[in-house]
This record gives sequence, C-alpha cells and structure tokens, in this order.
Amino acid sequence: MTESLRFTEATHDDLTALHGLVHGAYRGDSARRGWTHEADLLDGQRIDRPSLEAALADPAQRIILAWQDDILTGCVQVTDRGDGLAYLGMLSVDPARQGGGLGRRLIAAAEDAARDRFGARRMEMTVIVQRIELIDWYVRRGYVRTGETRPFPATDPRFGLPRRNDLAFTVLVRALDGESAGPA
Repeated sequence: MTESLRFTEATHDDLTALHGLVHGAYRGDSARRGWTHEADLLDGQRIDRPSLEAALADPAQRIILAWQDDILTGCVQVTDRGDGLAYLGMLSVDPARQGGGLGRRLIAAAEDAARDRFGARRMEMTVIVQRIELIDWYVRRGYVRTGETRPFPATDPRFGLPRRNDLAFTVLVRALDGESAGPA
C-alpha cells in the first residue's frame, strides 16, 4: 500500500461506491479476479442498498472505508453486539488489489473501532463453511474457530441466491484484550 491510503467512516454520500465495491468483491465475474469471492457459491447480490442505509443510520454500527488515491478500495463493517462483543462483517477489498495487505489493515482498523468506540473485548465473525482458504486466512490473523455453525439465510434473496443447498456459516472469534481467543 502506498502512503496515500486513508481510512474514513462511510456516510450516505458513499453508498453508491460502497455498494459497487462490496458486490464486485463477492459476486459475478469481476469478483473472480480476487481469491475471496463467493461467485461459485452464490448468485445475486451480496448486500442491498437499504441494508447499507440501515447500517449507516445505526449508532451501533460503523463501516470503515479504505481509500487509495481517492479510489474506494476496501471496507469493513463493525457492529456492537453488547457485553464486550463486536461483530466483523462485510470485509471487502477490490479484487484487483487483493494480496497487498489491505485486508489485514482493514481488520486492524475494525478491531481498533470495536475496542475504542464500543468497548469490545472480543470480535466475532461468520464465514461460509465451504470457504476453507478464507477461514484459514482469518485463523492466521488470530481468529479461532469456535465449533459453532449457523444457518445461511438461503431463502432471503437480500443475501444472495445459493448455488448449492448445504451453505452454512462457521463462527470465528478473536480476543481484543489479550485474553483467551476462545468463546465466552
């Protein structure tokens, strides 16, 4: 990353660019340029505009944007779940820019926001169980598999249209305060 990289919090003015970035990082042929896509597992949208608008209006959520040379190149969402737990979601990096360390920097920014804004001591995330390479990448970042799985919202087209019927999420967690990374 060059020195021109900067992080901001998303505003309503960023919605169009943000929606395009997230969809392009996860779905369709454009996503296949990167290694983190879901294009083989899901069709349709990754997130809809009303969901993004709701996240921006919610004081318990922050969407952090990464800009390089005034081009939106990445984002991550942090949600305060209460009781010292925050949720990391929507980590997206422009597929043409993956592999350069931006994902790591976005995770660090999300963890900082979780600690500093929400007082979180642990960060949780969910990843589709079939995405083994991505799960392994998060494990290398310090996240731990909890052994818990959660159902994929297969009947809700806001989250995409499954190309297979066995999708589910695995839950990963990381301690933000130096304590054990395991589940509470």
